Amino acid sequence: MTPPELPELTTLPELTLPATGGGPIALGALKGSKVVIYFYPKDNTPGCTNESRDFGALYAEFVAAGCKVFGASRDSLKSHENFKAKLELPFELLSDTDETLCAAFGVIKMKNMYGKQVRGIERSTFVFAADGSLARAWRGVKVPGHAAEVLEFVRSL
Repeated sequence: MTPPELPELTTLPELTLPATGGGPIALGALKGSKVVIYFYPKDNTPGCTNESRDFGALYAEFVAAGCKVFGASRDSLKSHENFKAKLELPFELLSDTDETLCAAFGVIKMKNMYGKQVRGIERSTFVFAADGSLARAWRGVKVPGHAAEVLEFVRSL
């Protein structure tokens, strides 16, 4: 059961976001394919770099399973373009500077960082079936092995 503070997300939201690769991406237009959206706190940080590399390393297998993969954070499009180029990521990154997407998915949390309370993205991953329905959500993700676990789930759809 979803805790009451989280939005009742059941389908791919009808949102359009700035993305790497030259243009905005309309999430609603992705119906017809399985979709993975993984939220990460910040470009060029160790955990986010490892997670993105893991999804990148398995990208061909996600595509073979009929799935599109997107990373999302509150970083600017310029930051995302640099991060994508540095890691040679084969998929697009969604820029959510105004937190519209984060709010729709309920991923902004109060976190402790060096003894201070800060608002930030809780590392989370969402898989949508080809009909646009939410198939599975992971919250509070630990990076090691996560991308492989998501791939196995996508293959089971």
